[in-house]
Amino acid sequence: MVTLEALPKGSVVAVVVTRHRRELLAESLKALATQTRTPDHLVVVDNGPDQPVEDLVEQCPIPTTYLPSHTNLGGAGGFALGMLHALALGADWLWLADDDGRPADEHVLATLMDEAERRKLAAISPMVTNIDQPTKLAFPLRRGLTWKRNASELGTDFLPGIASLFNGALFRASTIDVIGVPDYRLFFRGDEVEIHRRLVRTGLPFGTSLKVAYVHPDGSDEFKPMLGGRFHAQDPENPVKRYFTYRNRGYLLSQPGMRKLGLLEVFRFGLYFLAVRKDPKAFVEWLKLVRLGQKERFFRP
Repeated sequence: MVTLEALPKGSVVAVVVTRHRRELLAESLKALATQTRTPDHLVVVDNGPDQPVEDLVEQCPIPTTYLPSHTNLGGAGGFALGMLHALALGADWLWLADDDGRPADEHVLATLMDEAERRKLAAISPMVTNIDQPTKLAFPLRRGLTWKRNASELGTDFLPGIASLFNGALFRASTIDVIGVPDYRLFFRGDEVEIHRRLVRTGLPFGTSLKVAYVHPDGSDEFKPMLGGRFHAQDPENPVKRYFTYRNRGYLLSQPGMRKLGLLEVFRFGLYFLAVRKDPKAFVEWLKLVRLGQKERFFRP
């Protein structure tokens, strides 16, 4: 394993956060290493060193840094640690991804860099498509009052002001100086939305390139459609995911730039839990968790 004291000008550091997903990480690292524009350095933050993946990282032909954390930092803390380490190495660009996604082909990083330079962007992401059905999006995307589920519905070039920031997004280091790193208190769920909120408020230009994709396991099952698909409600089946999703959403909706969505959120989830699921207790639970986030009660369940 190679650790660099300082990186050359124009360098790209890939940051990957992992925990207990050895097979997926192996595929991700393989795809990163075969890019036509190879990252200059790779930082892997391992939130689960009780099942270490250091050997996988050492096998990667890219110069690497393996950062095991004996405290599970979650996605938020893992990316914060990895991003700060990348900046400390002297990175000019940071390329971020979870362990369960990977570039769809070998041209993703080169295309993102070319688009970022040509359009003078602070950050740019690829489309995030379903790893099993690449013509479909891994997560539904709202455009106006309609939700898009297929990649072909987005167009062929560029979406300004929209980005999936922890699934293959490329940031200038100078952008991180302005928006900061993820808030560790969020742990996971909502940390990406919070960074997106900060990025929007800076006024810096960013968007999604529709020329390239990052493949990711399907995440659309959590988004339940209502009123013929005009509204969706996120309803994770896993109780831990549900806790962090709703609690963190409460915090986010109390922040500048998102407060106007608060009343719509109450209407949307009230409609979902009371009219669709017909489960008043679930709506009360949602209200309690949202209130915890509004009060910044960031206790772990």
